[in-house]
Amino acid sequence: MDFGLTADHEKLIESVRTFGRQHFTFENVSQWRRDGGLPDEVVRDFVNLDFNGFGVIHRRDHRDYDLVAQVLVLEELARVSGATLPFPNDFLNLQIMEEFADTDEFSFVRAQYQNEGRLAFALAISEPEGGSDTMSMRTSTRTVDGRLILSGRKTFVNNGEFAPYLLVAAVDQDAPQGKYPALSLWLVPHNLPGIEVYPIKKTGQSMLPFSDVVFKDVRLDENYRLHGKRTGFPQLFHLFELGRLFSCATALGLAQAAMEDAVGYARRRTAFGTNIANFQVIEQMLVDMEVKLENMRNAVYKAAWMLDDGADAKATRLAVALAKRYVPRAATEVASDALQVFGGRGYTCSERVSFIWEDCRGFQIAEGTDQIMVYIAAPLLMDKYAALAEEDRA
Repeated sequence: MDFGLTADHEKLIESVRTFGRQHFTFENVSQWRRDGGLPDEVVRDFVNLDFNGFGVIHRRDHRDYDLVAQVLVLEELARVSGATLPFPNDFLNLQIMEEFADTDEFSFVRAQYQNEGRLAFALAISEPEGGSDTMSMRTSTRTVDGRLILSGRKTFVNNGEFAPYLLVAAVDQDAPQGKYPALSLWLVPHNLPGIEVYPIKKTGQSMLPFSDVVFKDVRLDENYRLHGKRTGFPQLFHLFELGRLFSCATALGLAQAAMEDAVGYARRRTAFGTNIANFQVIEQMLVDMEVKLENMRNAVYKAAWMLDDGADAKATRLAVALAKRYVPRAATEVASDALQVFGGRGYTCSERVSFIWEDCRGFQIAEGTDQIMVYIAAPLLMDKYAALAEEDRA
């Protein structure tokens, strides 16, 4: 059993760290939080880093795909910036596009991302009345008088106000319905008549501008439909696992940033004639925070390694669900304790730890709530231990 990273992975982390130290100063991050996003030069510099050898910018050949590398990148980005950045969403959206699109469709999107650092589309899947129940999706397409019509409402669409295209998941009412509703993904121009966008003001994760998007009988061209061979709800559910892992990696990096800030402050801050780092109650808080960080990191890395290694599908699904159940909650607890170490100063905008806490809290909801992870993990646990019991009886 080897817990070490490869030399290539260490080099990758160092390149991300150098990039982060160059751009993500406290002043810059504070300004970009207020702006609601990153400037063009930062996103362009990011995609210009030498990631291709690690599969970070996806390729059609999955043999080049290294999920561990992506997790390491996202963790380090969150650690060095102390903020939720758009890159985890970019990674997931590229993967969804790659899975559902044909070669030409994906090549267009990937080339645009590599050239400009911004995706040409915003992903529109979640719905106001659906939430975690994705298969209750109401947004649909149908043929009316020979014309394709898109109707419905999507919510929590990241960058939905600004992207030139919307990648919309919709139930195809013209197709036969089987065990799963017939699902299609459409790359829809943002400026079509009938599309209305309403910004959503969030508590945290302020560099991700969310919005509601309403489709009022929008006329579609058949060419907007993605034509990849891997389609449907089962494939989408598999891709959700990647999104959960990316969220966990980001939450882990944020918690690590909070920990480093708390230790640094405890060593500087004096009270009652000594550094507060010497107080036993502070020592206990920091030790417990470190235990959680170690557990979080092990859960995230193991799940990523299992997916890269092609492990049993049920086992990987369980590993991801357990990580998503544990990591965001533990990250929020670490950030909350870090804020407590700072005292009143931690509850001001003078320190990034309060923003980190807000961002971590959002990951207990995004990409599958804590409660949904129990719903996913519990049956898999039953199967796992039933199989072990059968082996013991054999």
